[in-house]
Amino acid sequence: MTIIQSLKRKRFRRCCFFGAVLLFCGTPGYPQSQSPTPASTISVNTNLVVLPVSITDAIGNVVLGLNERDFRVYEDGRLQKLTFFKRGDTPVTVGLIVDHSRSMAGKLAEVAAAVSSFAQSSNPQDEMFVVDFNDDVSVELLDGKPFTNDPAELEKAIFSVHARGRTALYDAVSEGLLHLKLGHSVRKALIIVSDGGDNASLEKFSHLLVLSQQSQVLIYSIALIDEDGDVNPGVLRRLSKATGGIAYFPDATHTVTSISAQIARDLREQYTLGFAPENANNPHAFRKIEVKVASPGRGKIRIRTRSGYFVADEMPSPAPAAQVSK
Repeated sequence: MTIIQSLKRKRFRRCCFFGAVLLFCGTPGYPQSQSPTPASTISVNTNLVVLPVSITDAIGNVVLGLNERDFRVYEDGRLQKLTFFKRGDTPVTVGLIVDHSRSMAGKLAEVAAAVSSFAQSSNPQDEMFVVDFNDDVSVELLDGKPFTNDPAELEKAIFSVHARGRTALYDAVSEGLLHLKLGHSVRKALIIVSDGGDNASLEKFSHLLVLSQQSQVLIYSIALIDEDGDVNPGVLRRLSKATGGIAYFPDATHTVTSISAQIARDLREQYTLGFAPENANNPHAFRKIEVKVASPGRGKIRIRTRSGYFVADEMPSPAPAAQVSK
């Protein structure tokens, strides 16, 4: 890539993002009345740490019916006071990061159908957007809006870019993390659909991993692997584990559509915990989180959440993957 090409991509990405900001904030072409803040939106304190927590039993069934008193959250070994607790479905801002490189040419129709299915099974107050990427990255503004929950608009956004060129995966995820900041919901997630290989990004994976741990986003990955693709599923697995999400690898019995339904169900069945950290020491350090659950009579349980976080605007080295305990 030449220096001129590099600068053009940087400029293109900034224009997409700041154009979305202007639209979202109420330019003449996008009245604020078209995108009211949902009534159940949680007011977010900038110091609030939000933890989506999934609980399953020994055979993988979701454990429902737990109360706030059943949870203990520790940051760097210190018990934290929960300031927010929600059981079950709450609105979420979701970014769909869709690979449009040459190797995805025969897969986009299935991906679009899966995204439409996901939207149909989502919370009506969810906010969704699409980031298409190949050599370049574009945040698709949905009929002039930064977010939608309309399956038809999301499907149209996926087909707005042809499959061609190389794979700027890291740049696309980075752009998705930026766009999530425009969302109203305290819960934020990215769903990456790709073969996982990156060969065109300006962003580095180590930097991207830290950005994801700062943003408190939950990342799910659907790795579409074939022998002809630019295969590197390890990066998708690491991003998902580091944020408390799941990396899926479709096979003959699990399609992209069925996996998208699993992700939608996982988002709806989580517990959402929030706390204001009491430890202000060493803001540059990775803050380790541990969640413990009292569940008498339920046998062994499995807890899935992120392993910790970095304070925003700090850029330390990447940290361990997400907590999964039994």
